[in-house]
Amino acid sequence: MEYGPYNNILFEVTEQVGVVTFNRPKVHNAFNTHLLREITDCFEKMESDDGVRVVVLRGAGGKAFCAGADIDEIKNNGPVEQRPYQYLWMKFFRQIETIRKPVIACIEGWAPGGGTEISVCCDLVIAADDAKFALAEMKIGVMPGAGATVRLTRWVGKAKAMEILMTGDFIGAEEAVRIGLANRVVPKAQLWEETMKLARTLCDRPPLALAAAKMAVNVGGEMDLYKGIDYALEAFLLLFASEDQKEGMRAFIEKRKPVWKGR
Repeated sequence: MEYGPYNNILFEVTEQVGVVTFNRPKVHNAFNTHLLREITDCFEKMESDDGVRVVVLRGAGGKAFCAGADIDEIKNNGPVEQRPYQYLWMKFFRQIETIRKPVIACIEGWAPGGGTEISVCCDLVIAADDAKFALAEMKIGVMPGAGATVRLTRWVGKAKAMEILMTGDFIGAEEAVRIGLANRVVPKAQLWEETMKLARTLCDRPPLALAAAKMAVNVGGEMDLYKGIDYALEAFLLLFASEDQKEGMRAFIEKRKPVWKGR
């Protein structure tokens, strides 16, 4: 699979983990149009790349995950000019949620605005102890414009979402875990090791079942209760047509480690 060349992101595959690094450290990895186009291209390729089992998103430089939108690029926009830019963000977020592979956000330092919006699209969030989450758009005269008002409410509940959205204040890593905005917090020096440990664990799981579980949560979880349960049932039953299901159950009976083929 040919990726790139990219100028605003770094990409590598290590141990079946596709590592995407936002690479604009001089502006705290703020996203401009070029970065958005590169990362959506990268996700399109990862979707069909069997060599990638898990995706990790991280920021370059050690000081920030992502500072959100590059305000210098959009400060003079009117509604007409801003709309196509927002659609790029929305496409990227939809890719995170619909790619049939787990996506882990590896967050250190600042993650305001779009940085936190990215995190609430991901399947798992690992935060360094210096991570700072915020939806700070209110402080620059706007609000989140690519779905965070809806996604955040579903992650943390209406009352907390209102507080985060309306104050725009930062939330530390421990608080993010407490309210359900992150899965765990680890010392900064151990962040990458712990992220890759989790990624390797997911690489050891059956890819078809991981994809089915992700869709059962992201799609089935948005339906009413019984429609969601029926949706999950159909995803579950389809797994019984896979080689991985046969291999997994044989390996369990034979007391050995299964060999997943993703089919």
